[in-house]
This record gives sequence, C-alpha cells and structure tokens, in this order.
Amino acid sequence: MDRKKLILLIGALIIAVGTALAARSLFAGAAAPEVEAAPPEPQGPRVLVAQRGLPVGTIITADAIGFQMWPEELVQDAYFLDGESDISKLLGTVVRNPITAGEPVTQGSLVAPGDRGFLAAALGPGMRAITVPVSAKTGVAGFVFPGDRVDLMLTQSVRERNEELKATETILRNVRVLATDQSTTQEIVDGKTIVRAFRTVTLEVTPKIAEKVSVAQTIGTLSLSLRSIADNQGELEKAIASGDIEVPDNATPEEEEAIIRAAMSRPIDKGTSFVTGGDVSRFQRSGLPPKQAEQPSAPQYPSYQRTVTQPAQSTAANAAPAKPAGPVVRVTRGKQTTEVPVEGR
Repeated sequence: MDRKKLILLIGALIIAVGTALAARSLFAGAAAPEVEAAPPEPQGPRVLVAQRGLPVGTIITADAIGFQMWPEELVQDAYFLDGESDISKLLGTVVRNPITAGEPVTQGSLVAPGDRGFLAAALGPGMRAITVPVSAKTGVAGFVFPGDRVDLMLTQSVRERNEELKATETILRNVRVLATDQSTTQEIVDGKTIVRAFRTVTLEVTPKIAEKVSVAQTIGTLSLSLRSIADNQGELEKAIASGDIEVPDNATPEEEEAIIRAAMSRPIDKGTSFVTGGDVSRFQRSGLPPKQAEQPSAPQYPSYQRTVTQPAQSTAANAAPAKPAGPVVRVTRGKQTTEVPVEGR
C-alpha cells in the first residue's frame, strides 16, 4: 500500500475514535442528573413568628402566627419559644405594633384582653367602638366571632294612614367585630371552636357611622349578616373602578399595600340595599301611599249686611224702558237695533 494512503487512513481512524469518545461523554453527562447539595437545616430553637403581615389592631387568630426555627445566637428574651409558651393563650390578643411577615412576635407587641388600653389598641386610626344588642336570631346563632366582618341590617315597620309597610335595609357593610359580649377570643376545646350565644356585639366604625348606628337602634331591630372573606376583594375592585380609592402612580409597593389594606378595613355606608314586604309576598305592600296635599282653606272674613235705599228717580231710571204704543220701525246700526215709533197721520 502506498505510504501516503496509509497515513491518511490512520488519521481518519484517530479522528473517528476521538469523535465517538466525545459524543459518548456528552450524552452520558446530559443523562446523569445534577445533584445539588441540600441547604443545611437551621439549628436552634423554634420561635413564634407572624405568618403574614399584621398591622396595628389585628386580632390574633390561630392562622396568623406559628413557630419557626431561628438561629440560636439571634434569639432574644422577648421572643415566644416553642415548649415554653402556650400559643392558645395568645389567641384574641391585639397587635400593638406592626409586625411584618416572618418577623418574630415579641411580648411587647401584643395586648391581652383585660390589659389597659386593649380596646383602644384594637381600634384602627380614626375609628370608634360601638356596642349593639343582638339575639340568637339576629346574631347569626352565635357563629360570629371577634375578627369577623359583618353587614348590619335594620328592620322596621312604617305606618301611614293606617297602612303598614315592612322593610329591611342594609345600612352598613364590611364592619369588623371587635368583641361578642365581653369576649375577644374564640373558645377552643379539643381543637373545636365552641359556639356560644351572646347578647351584645362591639363593632368598629367611624365617628359618623357610630351616630347612624345609635339612631338606627331607636328606629327598629338590628341584625347581623356574616360576610365571606372573598367579598373584600370584590368590594375593593368595585371601589377602585368607581374611583373611591386612588392609588398614586409613584406610590411604592409598601405605600400601595397600606392604602389597599386601609380601604379594605373601612366600613361602607354607601350604596345600601333594601327589601320591602312586597318583594317577599304578593299580599304585602311595596310602598306607602302617596301623601295627599292639603288644600289651603279660603280666608274667612267677617260679613256685614248693608241695606241701601235708592231714590225713586234712580229706580225709575234703572227700570226697563216701556214699549211705545202703535207701529214701530226697527233701525239697525251695526250690531245695535232700536225701535222707533211711527206717528200715525
């Protein structure tokens, strides 16, 4: 064989073997999964932290807080530690200072029921607390707990000219419940919430709405209607679409969140709805009869009787003229016709 051809053949074999080895290593590397080292589990005690952002006035519930591993060198004496703190005793307390999500809950950031300033801490800025009487029928059979949001309905009977109109009107929406009777906690036994009847409910309202509620108690019967948690998002979207809530274009995410959170927590007293007896039964009235306008009576003046004696000549002048005797000729001038006597010859 020619030497030149032999060299070319050996070079081609070397290139083929190198290509095969490179392809084999490439496919083998792609098939083998890359194993990432698992992050080391944090070592240290379990500390009570906020599961979500807790603004001032938030009533602590079981889903708002939880224990989490925390570096031992960062643990402070004010933290609640697992095994040393009973989380059930913190339910119903109120956040005094704002707590961000994942931040440890300190003992000074919560106010317990019975402590001085508890109810004032539960109220938002510019809000007031007002108590209304309820019963098992008007209080959702005891299924309303502190922290829930309700609508307030007013039922009344209006009478006009011996005709009665029965009506119910939703006067307030999205009202936060602060306490039932004097309790701000949910009683839990064996992991189940105990439902108990209550006679009064304390609500969080604005000063103007507090005046409306006070008047409503004198008009008729107040009832509670429990709201769904999902309703707040729908109300928020309606308020933004209608322009009631304005978020500045240059607002930071923190400022935007604060504006939205404040709007969702405010009670609503606009756009209320009502139902009358006519909407429920065909035998009830749907409205009051229109009021009849009172006709003003004619003024009464004293009457005087006067006798006027006219002279004889005046009476004779006003008397009808006597018809002439004998033949007459009727003369018409325009629209006036007169009779002229004709003297006989």
